[in-house]
Amino acid sequence: MSTVFNFTFVPWFRSVAPYIHLHRGKTFVVGIAGEAIAAGKLQFLAQDLALIQSMGVKIVLVHGFRPQVNEQLKAKGHIPKYSHGIRITDEVALDCAQEAAGQLRYEIEAAFSQGLPNTPMAGSTVRVISGNFLTARPVGVVDGVDFQHSGQVRKVDAVGIAQTLNSGALVLLSPFGFSPTGEAFNLSMEEVATSVALALQADKLIFLTEVSGIRVKPAEPEGEDNPIDTELPLAAAEQLLANLPPPQQPSDIAFYLQHCVKACKGGVERSHILPFAVDGALLLEIYVHDGIGTMVIDEKLEELREAGADDVGGILQLIEPFEKDGTLVKRDRTEIERDIGQYTVIEHDGVIFGCAALYPYPENKTGEMAALTVSPQVQTQGDGERLLKRVEQRAKASGLDSIFVLTTRTMHWFIKRGFVQTDPAWLPEARKRKYNVDRKSHVLVKKLS
Repeated sequence: MSTVFNFTFVPWFRSVAPYIHLHRGKTFVVGIAGEAIAAGKLQFLAQDLALIQSMGVKIVLVHGFRPQVNEQLKAKGHIPKYSHGIRITDEVALDCAQEAAGQLRYEIEAAFSQGLPNTPMAGSTVRVISGNFLTARPVGVVDGVDFQHSGQVRKVDAVGIAQTLNSGALVLLSPFGFSPTGEAFNLSMEEVATSVALALQADKLIFLTEVSGIRVKPAEPEGEDNPIDTELPLAAAEQLLANLPPPQQPSDIAFYLQHCVKACKGGVERSHILPFAVDGALLLEIYVHDGIGTMVIDEKLEELREAGADDVGGILQLIEPFEKDGTLVKRDRTEIERDIGQYTVIEHDGVIFGCAALYPYPENKTGEMAALTVSPQVQTQGDGERLLKRVEQRAKASGLDSIFVLTTRTMHWFIKRGFVQTDPAWLPEARKRKYNVDRKSHVLVKKLS
């Protein structure tokens, strides 16, 4: 049993190590919906946040309290009132919000103080510091609706928050702000988290919510195992928002998405919408390539570029499993180091997830695309097509009229992308001399327009 565990643990730990290194020293703003706390998720969320912080991440935690305030109102015989997706905070609602915020801050601080044996927080100490880091202003009257004590963020004390984070503490913020005259305003968790992320220029804004994420395109009828888009470019998110009605409640697609878009447009590199119902959602989103929710990004996560000497190790690690099962011809380190200038790679957060090489035969106006490889972790996401397109561009730039591949197992993939099977006798003489008859590779050619 222990041997099986070792075989699963070691590759897993190696796979997450680059993300641990990548996120060390970064700042994450995490907004937790009050529904997550009401659902009993606080203890596990606190453990995961403590674990993330222990790996060098600076965390600002903003809690919501929508259901808690509604429960207080119900106990006092009052009905919650909303307009434009914002709570109308009268005197009674303001009292309820203050009571709920005080209770939740107590519960959250207690959760971070539990260094229980046999838990991820065993022996850990997480200092939680709150403060008057927010200045607020009233929402006022909108379309004839007086929002009374509901407010918006006027200013964030980014310097104070940064100093607190640099001291090693976790910053906890309630959705409350005060005017310069000391008047209290009820804010929304989503706006507070977004405003803080923008003020800090945080590396991530993360919402743990009731929704699982966002699906832009309809799911495929077959073979679709993920009901959401795990990655949503900013332009696509903006286009989606433009076609949606203004959100009225958290289950509306635009409710969290509007804040993710605002953050990304303001310089936050990545913003995320995660389901709190999935155990370990934070860990899965931060330390696994595809994550568990929807991530809005200002630019494509993968960087497609030409390879350099520092990429040799990553390429070898990527292609090794495919060489072992016979999909690719064996290439040693010396060969790849010699030909590294011929390679194109797709890199994701410092890890190479795809590669392809172009070996030109100028005298024949053609070139061989070799070692086309995409990690199983990201297959079906279009990385193979992106690599093919870049190789075609490189071939055209070199004055080649066609490219060809030799394959034993992926012939149909290439045929779908414009390649045509031909006889091995077609190969350039220099390549023909290296053709392995025993391998019986199919030769496919694509003309470049």
